[in-house]
Amino acid sequence: MYNVPMLKKELVAASAEPLILSLLSRGESYGYAIIQDVKARSRDDIQWTDGMLYPVLHRMESNGWIKSRWVEMENGRKRKYYSLRKDGKRALDEQREQWMKVHTVLTGLWGENYV
Repeated sequence: MYNVPMLKKELVAASAEPLILSLLSRGESYGYAIIQDVKARSRDDIQWTDGMLYPVLHRMESNGWIKSRWVEMENGRKRKYYSLRKDGKRALDEQREQWMKVHTVLTGLWGENYV
C-alpha cells in the first residue's frame, strides 16, 4: 500500500466554488457544516479552514450566487446560513460543465483503470 500525498492547495482552491455550490444546491448550510461535509465526503483529503472558506463565501455572495441570513440558536448565539440563488445555480451548471470536460480529458489520457 502506498501513501497518497495531500491535494495541492491550488487544486483545493480551484475546486472550492463548485464544491460549495454543489453542497448548497442540496439545501442551505452554515460555514462549519460546509467544512465538515467537504472533509467527510473527501475522506479527510480536503480539509478547509475558516480562513479559506469565508473569503470564498463572501466572494460568492458578492457575485450574487448565494445569499445569507442570520439565525439565532437556542443558546443565544447566531449562526449565518448560506443558500443558493438562481445565479448560483447557473454558475454551478457552468462550473460542472467545465469540470466534466477536464475529467473527460484526464480519463481518456489515463485510461479507465485509474478512474
